[in-house]
Amino acid sequence: MIEATGKLEKIGLIRYSGGRITVLNRTKLEKRACECYDVVKKEIKRLLAFEVPVNAPVKLAVANR
Repeated sequence: MIEATGKLEKIGLIRYSGGRITVLNRTKLEKRACECYDVVKKEIKRLLAFEVPVNAPVKLAVANR
């Protein structure tokens, strides 16, 4: 996890601090994700009939291990 977050932070896509991830550039992060991201996003949209705005801030809590 630390290696992945470090790489994404270094290229300016996320900020990782205190066990929290803040997405700084969702569009570029999605482009770097594997093809499964789009599949999961479409399935969530279908199940919830809810669309997340592209530029909406996203914060994820990550448990420190």
